[in-house]
Amino acid sequence: MSEVTPLRAVDDDLRAADGRVPGRRGRATRQRLLECTSDMLTATSYRDVKVIDIARDAGTSPATFYQYFADVEAAILVLAEEMAQQGQHLTAIISDGSWDGADALATSLELVDAFLLFWDDHRPVLRVMDLATDEGDGRFQKIRVRLLNDITNALADVTRVSQVGGRLPQALDPMAVAGILVSMLAHTAAHQYGFEFWGIRTAKLRESMARQVSWGVTGISPPA
Repeated sequence: MSEVTPLRAVDDDLRAADGRVPGRRGRATRQRLLECTSDMLTATSYRDVKVIDIARDAGTSPATFYQYFADVEAAILVLAEEMAQQGQHLTAIISDGSWDGADALATSLELVDAFLLFWDDHRPVLRVMDLATDEGDGRFQKIRVRLLNDITNALADVTRVSQVGGRLPQALDPMAVAGILVSMLAHTAAHQYGFEFWGIRTAKLRESMARQVSWGVTGISPPA
């Protein structure tokens, strides 16, 4: 029974507008439509992305697009969901990494590098997600919360361990510490090219970010 449920969940995710689960060719068409949507978002505001343009780039028709997605936003939501799934490796870096002594800085650097790369790879979708969230779209907001909440909880767990070890004050709220650090990571990753415009090199940026994370969750000043 445990093996059947995930397959059904996948089928539900891929189900076409008419209720049918597409076959191999249909799934390939659906994936091509998603890839074309993602490509268009890199150069065009999502409000200006049209179904007819996506279909043309994918070598198919608007009617075929509507077999899989109700509108452009529905396709972007699928991209956002896939992005959130890929973001789970950020949480794994925290949970699986070592936070003892000098290892804490190395783990923090790994997390920062992964954050910067993740934001760079998914910048168009993240931009739409942030804009839609600011405008009150609950669908995108839920994905954003889920993406960042797992990372926040993982950093909060590290903070609690440091409190038990006496390295951080008991009065600190671990979720507050983690929330601030995740906000810093997300905001800086989203604007890393702006920092370069101000003359701040990415190498120095990642070092400063990593030191803040390491010190924030362990209470130990990172080595010079």
